[in-house]
Amino acid sequence: MSKTKITLLYADEEGEIFDAPGVSAAGRSGNQNIPLRREDLIPLPESADLMYLPDRMPVGEKDGELLPVSGQAVAALLPAGYTRIYMPAFQKTEAAQTLPLYGYTAVALYKDEMYAAAIYTDENSKWDPARYNTDNLPELINKVKRDVPGNRLVEHLANCSLQWHCCTAQNLFYGRWEAGIPVSPVCNAACLGCISLQAAECCPSPQSRIDFSPSPDEIAQIGSYHLSRAADAIVSFGQGCEGEPSLAADNIVPALKMIRARTDKGQININTNAGFTDGIARLADAGLNSMRVSIISAVSENYKAYYRCNYELEDVIDSIRYAKKKNVYVSLNMLYFPGFNDSKTEAAAWRKFLRSVSVDMIQVRNLNIDPDVFAQIMPEFSPALGTKMFFGGLKGEFSAVSIGSFSHYQNK
Repeated sequence: MSKTKITLLYADEEGEIFDAPGVSAAGRSGNQNIPLRREDLIPLPESADLMYLPDRMPVGEKDGELLPVSGQAVAALLPAGYTRIYMPAFQKTEAAQTLPLYGYTAVALYKDEMYAAAIYTDENSKWDPARYNTDNLPELINKVKRDVPGNRLVEHLANCSLQWHCCTAQNLFYGRWEAGIPVSPVCNAACLGCISLQAAECCPSPQSRIDFSPSPDEIAQIGSYHLSRAADAIVSFGQGCEGEPSLAADNIVPALKMIRARTDKGQININTNAGFTDGIARLADAGLNSMRVSIISAVSENYKAYYRCNYELEDVIDSIRYAKKKNVYVSLNMLYFPGFNDSKTEAAAWRKFLRSVSVDMIQVRNLNIDPDVFAQIMPEFSPALGTKMFFGGLKGEFSAVSIGSFSHYQNK
């Protein structure tokens, strides 16, 4: 077998992975399967995970024809900082069930090594998996419980750290960087890919949602505790284990005032859909430093098809404009699905969107969802530019907007 071939991979029923000599690997963009090229690939990152996709046969190219191959399709789950440019190409069997909420990336064998169809988007060693889930984490959790006794948020975040292995929850106990403070059990959207609450007929949520509303005192206790002691300290409202944090403005606003009465250190951030403009405005007025806005589309109909919300895309735009007037650092958390965001229709809409509002950064995140579930819900895909051309075009026109994957500490 030539070592320069990009060869299809498949798994058997036990999950052992094999290559298929003579069959070239393919990837999926939107609903289209495309043979992979060398320029599409990077060496599989060390901290990536491989998994097989049950009841899905991999699709590859042989003799100029795309066809399914016996076996189970294989996918990579990439660490943060990497953006996939193709999903696995597969053909479902009748027995196929909905896939869990992960970001599936095409993989292949090249020069006897595994490669992924992805690009490197951002470097941030703070999110290296080796820095988390250390042996001393339970001891550190017990210390914070002693320092901040009787706080329900501490108990909740301890569970998130040990059961769900949430990095921003763990940072509270490690005393560093960005620490999450979940505040809202309710939401104004029912996102197709919500990771904390899903309808019974869909895929299971990979974590559970907070089931109480913390008081201003509880929020301020851990907010000031973290900001006053942590390196490059950020506290963030709007975690994977909650709904929309701006709906809890009645509790967050007095908490912000209490935090800033105790310490002027660090940054206060919100991760939000920004659909509740009144709540966002109140938080910006109260001293919010940064805002990361979850967004998947710049086309109103496509946006609402995914978020299934009780607000409009124009409300999101209004929230961003107000926050910028208050000197809030604004990032877009772009949920990325190859063949959708980079379609010609979406690309034109994104350029129009970015001309109408000022943002500081685009954070690209692989959309965690079964590709077929997304394709069934969203409007028909238009021809795609390709991931590299899409982001290259945005960077060319909007050179002041940084493109990456992480919230970075902003030196004041």
